Amino acid sequence: MPSIVDDDWSDSDDEIGAEVETAVLLGVPDGIMETETDIKDAAVSRIGGHPAILPSREPPFSSSQCKICSYPMELLVQVWCPVEDSPMDRALYIWGCSRSACQRKDGSVRAWRALRYNAEYAAKLAKKLAKKQAQQKASSSVKTAPATNPFAMQAKSTPGPFGLGDHVFGQPAPTVAAPAIEDEPEDTCDTESVTSDSSAHSLIIAMASTTIDDSPWQAAPSFPPLYLSTTSEYLPPPPKTKISQSAHIEDPTDEYPKDGKDVSWAFEPYENSLEVDGVFDRFTKRVSHTGEQCLRYELKGIPLPFSSDKVFDRLFPFPPQDPLPVTKAAFKVVPTVRRSYSTTSIPPCPACKAARVFECQLMPNLINVLRASIKDEDTQKLTDEQRMKVVQEVLQKKVSSDKRGMEWGTCMIFSCEKDCCVDDYSGDKECWREELVLVQWDD
Repeated sequence: MPSIVDDDWSDSDDEIGAEVETAVLLGVPDGIMETETDIKDAAVSRIGGHPAILPSREPPFSSSQCKICSYPMELLVQVWCPVEDSPMDRALYIWGCSRSACQRKDGSVRAWRALRYNAEYAAKLAKKLAKKQAQQKASSSVKTAPATNPFAMQAKSTPGPFGLGDHVFGQPAPTVAAPAIEDEPEDTCDTESVTSDSSAHSLIIAMASTTIDDSPWQAAPSFPPLYLSTTSEYLPPPPKTKISQSAHIEDPTDEYPKDGKDVSWAFEPYENSLEVDGVFDRFTKRVSHTGEQCLRYELKGIPLPFSSDKVFDRLFPFPPQDPLPVTKAAFKVVPTVRRSYSTTSIPPCPACKAARVFECQLMPNLINVLRASIKDEDTQKLTDEQRMKVVQEVLQKKVSSDKRGMEWGTCMIFSCEKDCCVDDYSGDKECWREELVLVQWDD
């Protein structure tokens, strides 16, 4: 049954007090990806480029086709995001169509979840769980390690690009050394696997199982590949306005307190002259703290809506209310409606029928980053004479300008809560499953 998360929606961020680190991970661009090894490594998250296919069997090329024009779409992001304590390697692939005729239509952005069983890590995980159970029996006060970064990949190899070290995303989570179990010799190897492998894939580089050199995937349109790194989201405290105790706050209704006149007109100029979308205003304020973010990731979290449209109403529905009185004698003050996040309108996973949960969302800056990368690439390819010739041909209408560009505000991806691995040809060892995308368009 889809869950209802009790998160009140309001147009105020007053509930945020001191500066805190949220549960949201922010994906940011981190330079051009040029190393062939990284390009083929499914564990290296990226913006643009071609996909590094995780399953051993190449997925159908139609997975990347736009449902509107049927043309192959560009890969927007590929995210390495294994689930904690799962034996499955896991990645998300999100494609988007940049053809102008396909904008503002469902099917122009598609997302796929790829799984691959990792036998080596599964053995380590089983040993870790057995060790943990034994420790819990020995002592009821054993402290567990905090949850790790879901983007993180722990690989004992040479430092990654741009100083990311052993983790493609973020730093390894701190761990708490488990107390030794009495009457059992300490196993150095077991201890190392329990304490250092927490929920990351140790000694594993998830190279793409399938090469796309001789397949349609390689010929598909693509943006220049960029590294996608991550950072935690921090929210500073909002400024607090101090009001003097001697200050007098005037109410427009105080002007005619007893003559029975309707003074609601006093509020109309303010309400009608400023058509402010409170949802968009909150979105802008939240994003402004880290403007370079291209992705927000919070598995089973709450999305950040872009504007007050049909998608917002679907995810943050109005609570049931009593009908308002129509007579003056029954007039009453109606409190501000607080809207709570709910996934009841999200269809379940078609494979296992489990509920779908929010996982991540693409942010407007991603469009800017992709647009800039194309301009940089075109500038390097064309000489001044060639650029002038292209402009003249467009002006003389010898060639079509074929306007391209994406117009969404945010794209929200909802995935299977159980992260099911149900596939027709690979059983429970691999999976290539399309997930739900809800798009809020930029007006």
